[in-house]
Amino acid sequence: MATIGYSAALEQFHPSDLLRYCQLAEQHGFQGVMAADHFQPWVPQQGHNAFVYAWMGALGVTTDHTFGPGVTCPGFRYHPAVIAQAAATLAAMFPGRFWLGLGSGEALNEHVVGGVWPEPLERMEMLIESVELIQKLLSGKPARYRGRYFTMEKVQLYTLPSEPPPIYIAATGPQTVRFAGKTCAGLITPAANHEKLQTILDHFAQGARDAGRDPATLRRLLQLHISWARTDEEALQYALTEWPNGGMAFPKQDIRTPEDFAAIARLVRPEHFTGRVLISADLEAHRRHLQGFIDLGFDEIHVHNVGRNQEEFLRVFGTEVLPTLHR
Repeated sequence: MATIGYSAALEQFHPSDLLRYCQLAEQHGFQGVMAADHFQPWVPQQGHNAFVYAWMGALGVTTDHTFGPGVTCPGFRYHPAVIAQAAATLAAMFPGRFWLGLGSGEALNEHVVGGVWPEPLERMEMLIESVELIQKLLSGKPARYRGRYFTMEKVQLYTLPSEPPPIYIAATGPQTVRFAGKTCAGLITPAANHEKLQTILDHFAQGARDAGRDPATLRRLLQLHISWARTDEEALQYALTEWPNGGMAFPKQDIRTPEDFAAIARLVRPEHFTGRVLISADLEAHRRHLQGFIDLGFDEIHVHNVGRNQEEFLRVFGTEVLPTLHR
């Protein structure tokens, strides 16, 4: 069965408020949390950048959600060995509930440590090395690593879960998607048109088959941004002021500051959200939207309503939308 989870935007809300929203999400039938790992918000208006690994510890204590970062980039702010240590700790504290989401990163969050921002192919190669290193450490055995991008002296993790947490890779490009299918437990991808998503899922399944794995045993996670409010006008205003990055139909990995995004946001118009963020007060339109992604075969859909009306969104969707979905 597909589950509908809550996408916790730590770049947009105070961490204490987000804990409360996640508790409300659980009460209203949402299952699971995808937590943003951001060092900076997309635009200054969003206003937050809480440290996701500290926050997820509090989330594990105060809810029964499954959860993970959507997503962490290894190799810039964090050495992969540090991510492995953090993942092992959370998985040990919350057995069967924590998953580790990894991706190749964005300059907005990763350039803060300085240095050259690599091209996409190099970032993908860094991600592949990182996964290898993290998997070695999560095995619990002594490990060392000598790669092109990363080194690690002989070391092992001592605080370990009974089972390593699943690793999900965030990707849209064919090579990285196939890599996820070959080596990891699942895929995270952002919402897009159905044709594009079907191609992504096909590449993921092929990667699994190439490695002799059954694609049906792997997880498919979708992050979905929507804007719902009581009126279409209010929903549109939320999208334009709170989430203008959702209307930017171009790669964002190389943009470095919230101020740069804010400058670009002045060019965003309502029509730019079409096919990217569903903006509507119509609950039936949102139900059909969600159902379409379930029918494509996604196991988890983590929903982010981009407005400040989080409590009302969780209550209304939990009462009027989630129970009507066929999962």
